Amino acid sequence: MEPMLIVVAFAGGVLAMLIRLPPMVGFLAAGFVLHMLGYRLSASVETVADLGVTLLLFTIGLKLNVRTLLRGEVWGSAVLHAVTSTLALTLGLFAIKLTGLVLLRDADLRTLLLLGFALSFSSTVFAIKVLESRGEARALYGRIAIGVLVMQDIFAVLFLTGTGHLPSRWAPLLLLLLPGSWLLRAVLDRIGHGEMQVLFGILSALVLGYAAFEAVGIKGDLGALIVGMLLAPNSRAPSLAKSLFDMKELFLVGFFLSIGLRDLPTWETVAVASALLLLLPVATLVYLGVFALFRLRGRTNLLATLALANFSEFGLIVAALASERGWLSDEWLVVLSLAVAASFAIAAPLNTWSEALNSRFERFVPTVPVDRLHPDDRPIDVGDAEAIVLGMGRVGHGAYLRLTETFQMRVLGIENDGDRVRRLLAEGLNVVEGDAADTDFWLKLEVSTGVRLILLAMPAHEGNVFALEQLRHHPFAGRVAAVVKYADQIPQLERLGAHSVHHLYEEAGQELADDAVAGLREPNA
Repeated sequence: MEPMLIVVAFAGGVLAMLIRLPPMVGFLAAGFVLHMLGYRLSASVETVADLGVTLLLFTIGLKLNVRTLLRGEVWGSAVLHAVTSTLALTLGLFAIKLTGLVLLRDADLRTLLLLGFALSFSSTVFAIKVLESRGEARALYGRIAIGVLVMQDIFAVLFLTGTGHLPSRWAPLLLLLLPGSWLLRAVLDRIGHGEMQVLFGILSALVLGYAAFEAVGIKGDLGALIVGMLLAPNSRAPSLAKSLFDMKELFLVGFFLSIGLRDLPTWETVAVASALLLLLPVATLVYLGVFALFRLRGRTNLLATLALANFSEFGLIVAALASERGWLSDEWLVVLSLAVAASFAIAAPLNTWSEALNSRFERFVPTVPVDRLHPDDRPIDVGDAEAIVLGMGRVGHGAYLRLTETFQMRVLGIENDGDRVRRLLAEGLNVVEGDAADTDFWLKLEVSTGVRLILLAMPAHEGNVFALEQLRHHPFAGRVAAVVKYADQIPQLERLGAHSVHHLYEEAGQELADDAVAGLREPNA
């Protein structure tokens, strides 16, 4: 990439942050500024953009449980939205056609349906960036939004296949990835951390995922997502996603720049793109209506809808294909580029202010009775528990057993890993699934007066900090204890109200020394 592109992208990101907007809005604006300065979309920028999208989908696959896609609120809402919004948007386009805009004046029903279908998709890149920036990709609304996006990617593959882009006869060989995934997970277990882990991630995403699927005529981005999902059951998958995070974020800057660099808009294309933006509320309202059918809380419904309230870069793929077939003029590529970019600029502040919007409008949203709410969206009742352990990994599991076996306390464990929850339940432990690093969890948590102790045993320091901040808003008068990996993290937790903070490695070392010396003093040592 040329130095000027980097300078303008950085300046755009800084300006966006100064006015409290996500940097991606600044990157979008930077792309259009660069276009006005005479720069055009180059092969290098396009390559960087493709790498960013591929790595993004791969890392999402690493965090995605395939069971999520099988839930009714995911595949059902995706199908209902695709059908309903396509029809509604087609009707909206017909109404705009009656105004006499040149590009739509001669559009037939096939063209209107094609555009309606393209506009019904939400941007995978934008939505996931929003969820990651809020740290709520694992929240219920985040899981629903990501599941819908994955289903839309599957619809995209079906569309491309149905319009003549048939996979090659070698495509069935990709099924070998299923039995071969155990080998991939075994390799991931053995390579450890550092540069080999990063290189393994690049190999998996770009070669086994993107390149292999593209070679047999299937969308490469979908391949990266699927390979990520095959690796997701491995315990090192979160570490792999974290190691690729900075690289993915850097490459995604190229994606947002590429939208503005595609072509120079004219007054006509700007007018049509502006008209298409009038249809964005249509697709958004369809999401609200569809999610309401699955008995979600108003907050879950609204936040999932706002994450998806944008047009998708898939519209550009549809337009490019339709242009090759002679179904659309090349000008539609410019129109859809403008509409997509503008929808990002509108959706970004809406997602930034989503909690405030929810507070303002929640009284207008019909309340679903607790007994009719979706099981994952019901309040979390701690029952008669005397102690709560947040995070049931090795530390939390050990603390739970000590509290129950030695101190005879009634304990509730809370863990965000569904597979681990099921294993612990099979062992007879009292555990529920929940993510204490998620605002939604604390809104649903009902702490009874019988709870005397809360242990913060989550592996990420940020999660324990967040939990302490949320506890300030709960009427909890008991004792809070936490663990840290580094000594310099102790003061922060103490300032936030933790009564005792334990340095994990230091205290383990002290106990090891105590046991060793005690052994020396025994007569038979």
